[in-house]
Amino acid sequence: MSSLENLIIVRGGGDLATGTIYKLHRCGFPVLVLETATPSAIRRNVAFSEAIYQGTQTVEGMTCTRASSIPEAEELLKMGKLTMLVDPAGACIDFFRPLAVVDAILAKENLGTRRDMAPITVALGPGFTAGIDVDAVVETKRGHNLGRVFYSGSAAPNTGIPGIIGGYGKERVIHSPAAGILRNVSKITDTVEKGQTIAIVETKQGEVPVYATLTGLLRGLIRDGYPVSQGFKIADIDPRLDEYNNCFTISDKARCIAGGVLEAVLHLRNEP
Repeated sequence: MSSLENLIIVRGGGDLATGTIYKLHRCGFPVLVLETATPSAIRRNVAFSEAIYQGTQTVEGMTCTRASSIPEAEELLKMGKLTMLVDPAGACIDFFRPLAVVDAILAKENLGTRRDMAPITVALGPGFTAGIDVDAVVETKRGHNLGRVFYSGSAAPNTGIPGIIGGYGKERVIHSPAAGILRNVSKITDTVEKGQTIAIVETKQGEVPVYATLTGLLRGLIRDGYPVSQGFKIADIDPRLDEYNNCFTISDKARCIAGGVLEAVLHLRNEP
């Protein structure tokens, strides 16, 4: 059993989860991130989950290091390092006995997080009921309630429609036209034109092109060589061509959600 105090385990290391991880660690909490062996983050430049592939990932000056085992993760945490471990089922939670578990998988459903996993449990987005599945739920839908903490009830249901940026909503997000292996033609930070081929899906029947749905800045693109299913989210275009630096920084949405998580953890920790 680990002797770490105030450890927070975050399930998921994608770009929205990275905002929460960054804020918690910046505020002094030791943080262990649990990921799958093959994360599928789109905004890879600002997703700590890339540490699974690269060994380390640095976002806004903060570095996350992948551990190969629970003992190695414990040593890295004791050294004050932000740490990631392949453990999608959360098997290590019983060993570490953290102060809090944060479900930041954003699967729109509960993939196994329980309220009895830690003294404090927080979940992001729909699929959870505060007071039953977890202690608190943080709203992830853009709008007036973004980042709001619910201690009873649930977040808004998933609409499947991306938030509006630069006047565009669903057009910003590109899904795979076929099942196969993705091969990137463009790269994150490229300016792309509507109708331009940004990637190719290699299928058993041949190559299927992936076209840009609008003109803008390619700020998200899944890893080259990733196996995708038809309809799988693979890219994100920002219509604001002057927002180049956004490709390298945590988004306003992720930071707002992170504030809600920090509020929930501090509030529940200080509750009698």
